[in-house]
Amino acid sequence: MKILYTYRTEEEKEAMSKKLAGHEVVFHLGSLQEGGWSGDGIECLCIFVTSAVGKEEMEKCSNLKLIATRSTGFDHINTTLAKEKNIAVATVPFYGENTVAEFAFALLLTISRNMVASIQRAKQGSFSSEGLEGFDLKGKTLGVVGTGSIGKNLIKIGKGFGMNVVAFDLRQDQPLAQELGFSYLSLEEVLSKSDIISLHLPENEHTRHIINKEKISLMKRGVYIVNTARGGLIDTEALVSGLKEGIIAGAGFDVLSEEGNVDDEMRLLGQTHPNEEAMKTLLMNHYLLEHPKVVITPHTAFNTKEAMQRIFDVTVENILGFISGSPVNILK
Repeated sequence: MKILYTYRTEEEKEAMSKKLAGHEVVFHLGSLQEGGWSGDGIECLCIFVTSAVGKEEMEKCSNLKLIATRSTGFDHINTTLAKEKNIAVATVPFYGENTVAEFAFALLLTISRNMVASIQRAKQGSFSSEGLEGFDLKGKTLGVVGTGSIGKNLIKIGKGFGMNVVAFDLRQDQPLAQELGFSYLSLEEVLSKSDIISLHLPENEHTRHIINKEKISLMKRGVYIVNTARGGLIDTEALVSGLKEGIIAGAGFDVLSEEGNVDDEMRLLGQTHPNEEAMKTLLMNHYLLEHPKVVITPHTAFNTKEAMQRIFDVTVENILGFISGSPVNILK
């Protein structure tokens, strides 16, 4: 099979050359939209989320049989058109279930033990512990919103810390709940009973701003929120109000609603007609960045050596399985 593989590093190129040995692999640095590639004879496009595959790309590759994306998401691919053209689309359904769960807990531990302030103080040469009192996780109630593969891993970690766990999901896995010793409740009950809330949902029309002013008003005073899923799950304005009112005591975020603009104010401020909602969110995100009880990381929860290796391994399995007539991880 002739494969066009978009790559980002020379190490990746070298590794995939070995894994796909025996097939004609054309390597393209960067995304498809950057140009400089030919679709002649290409039967498989192996891409990352930075490459969109639509009508133009499919028509350019007249022999295309498979699009193998190195991601779980596939909204960068016109799957409807691919189906019409009988082009299979393969994804990497799972690669970071433990990876992201571990990171979410790292954020929680960072908050619970005032790690940022403690490290900064030590770097300044002070070893006073005044004002650095934290809190134990053992015995606290952890509310997990979304019990997919990542949420399930977080529950296991939480139980390992001796936490009480309650969870919300429209699709309840009762055998797992019995095995691990947690309870499914309504979303409102989870929010009202939890000392810490961790979000593990996709963002869509049903989940956008699922944490809003109304939902925050139901929360236990002094609650902590962790979000490693999607920034749009939380209404930033309501979050800021919750922090100012003391309902929310602190938070750990790997995602923000307008994270792409957080470090690029001048581009937004320089627009002729700035978007008012984006501007408000941007300014409130600055409030979050400066808040002493809020920890923010740059959307890196998925980023471990092992998770990246799983992505590459599963992608190779997808391609080789398709070639051998035993396709796996194909979208229906």
